[in-house]
Amino acid sequence: MTITAETSSVPGFVAELVRAANEVDRLTAGEIASLLRRAVTTVRDLREQAGIPGSGTERDAIVRLGVAAKGVAARSDENASAILREAADMVRTLWIVVDSGTVVSVKSSGASCSDSS
Repeated sequence: MTITAETSSVPGFVAELVRAANEVDRLTAGEIASLLRRAVTTVRDLREQAGIPGSGTERDAIVRLGVAAKGVAARSDENASAILREAADMVRTLWIVVDSGTVVSVKSSGASCSDSS
C-alpha cells in the first residue's frame, strides 16, 4: 500500500486515534486492537516511503504496538489511552516527514560521522 498526499486519509486516521484515546472507556478491546493493528500497518508503510528501516526488535515502536494490540484486553484504560496517543504521534510525525518529501538515508554502522568545520 502506497500512501500519497492526494489520496491519503492519514490525518483522519490520526484524529480517529486521538478521539479513541480520549474516549477509551467507550471502546471494546477489539476496537482498540483493530486501531493499533491499523497503526502498525500505517507506520510500516510510512516508514518505507520515508526510507526509515525498522529494527524488528522489541525496542522497535512497530513491534511494541503489535504486542500492545495483542494484549489490549489486559491493559487498563489509562494504559490503552497512552498507547493510542503514542500511535497517533508516530503516524502524525511520519506523515509530516513523508508529506514534506523528506527521504531518510541510513548509513551502515561502520561509517562514522565527523564535523570538520
